[in-house]
Amino acid sequence: MEKINLNGREFCLETNSKNGEVSYETVFRYSQDGELVTAEYGGGSIRHGRIVGRQTDEGNLDMVYHCMTTAGELKAGKAEAMVSLDRGRVRLDLRWEWLSGDRSSGTSSYVEIDD
Repeated sequence: MEKINLNGREFCLETNSKNGEVSYETVFRYSQDGELVTAEYGGGSIRHGRIVGRQTDEGNLDMVYHCMTTAGELKAGKAEAMVSLDRGRVRLDLRWEWLSGDRSSGTSSYVEIDD
């Protein structure tokens, strides 16, 4: 399967574990330059967040993320994302882990926002 380029794509939450911070109001805006993938995100309880990651040879993502919440809390974590197509839209299925706070882990899914 050909790798999916994430440059210029926007995503929103589909599902999240209870210990996740992101909500349905959070929007992710991705950029990609070769294997380097970055994103900025915000909305809901996220005041500002950033992602930096690497697209693997299989087309998935290894990433780290950090954010500041609207309550002023700083949070950081890491994730592996499976990248796929679902009915013509890009889908990201993440297994993630907090590197701060309670260091818990979870899963979440994001779908590309239609224009």
